[in-house]
Amino acid sequence: MPLSAVIVDDEQLARDELAYLLKNLDDVNVVAQGKNGLEAISLIREHNPDLVFLDVQMPGLDGFGVIKKLLDRKVPLPKIIFATAFDQYAVKAFDVNAVDYILKPFDKKRVAQSIERARAKIEAGAGPEEKLETLMRMLESQKPQTAKILIKAAGRLFLADPKDICYATIEDGVITVATSGHAGMEGHSNCRTLEELFDNLDPNLFWRAHRSFLVNINHIREVVPWFKSSYQLRMDDKKQTKKRADAETASSARGGISLRTQSPAKRCGWELPASHPQAESNLSVSYHSINGLPFLSTIQSSGRFLRA
Repeated sequence: MPLSAVIVDDEQLARDELAYLLKNLDDVNVVAQGKNGLEAISLIREHNPDLVFLDVQMPGLDGFGVIKKLLDRKVPLPKIIFATAFDQYAVKAFDVNAVDYILKPFDKKRVAQSIERARAKIEAGAGPEEKLETLMRMLESQKPQTAKILIKAAGRLFLADPKDICYATIEDGVITVATSGHAGMEGHSNCRTLEELFDNLDPNLFWRAHRSFLVNINHIREVVPWFKSSYQLRMDDKKQTKKRADAETASSARGGISLRTQSPAKRCGWELPASHPQAESNLSVSYHSINGLPFLSTIQSSGRFLRA
């Protein structure tokens, strides 16, 4: 019985070449093709293929990001055959973890071998999840630093350092990115979704505060209690933009964001001197933890939270 397969690669020529090679093999039926990581997730959920030929390096969500999201969403994993231009050291890592690969440019004999290898695993009923997770952890430690983000503004293209990005928002399918400070700018991203943009940013710095925007926690200037247990985030961009977030979302943010004031002595085990602002009745201090250490995050005064 033919194996069903999905091809995902951001290069049209690579997809065409691989589809041509598979067409000449009697035991593989290509049911769909995708050009990026988001399409890969959608096609895998829709077709539930036996195997996926997955490009490792794609803009936005790469091949390993696809696997991570499938694992996070409890989607049954097909057999994964990576298409890669990695050097032999990385290829050995794939072999050690029993995940198959084909090198670009593709070789017909090697493609046929990988299919036979995948078929044998399918017939043996071996699950790939544990070995894939091991592989991802190993390669995650070798990932390069986050690349700069492309912003289109005033008819020009700018490369922004992620740490300078204040927030990003999406409206009518267009993503607007703002950088911080009085000299900051506002422009559009070429990403199609906030999820795709978020995958290119440091999750320890950026917080998806709402489905329509994300913020850099280091550029939140002020947090003001708002209606119905929500909060207004006041950013430090040129326009001093205001964004709304609810307390439940805030408390679940990575990086230690906390909008609920608590006694620092109770929360962190600290005893504060009488001169500390907490000693005044109209002020309260909130702390969060960074690497297990208590860290002063906000000082509340007259119902407002000011970043310390």
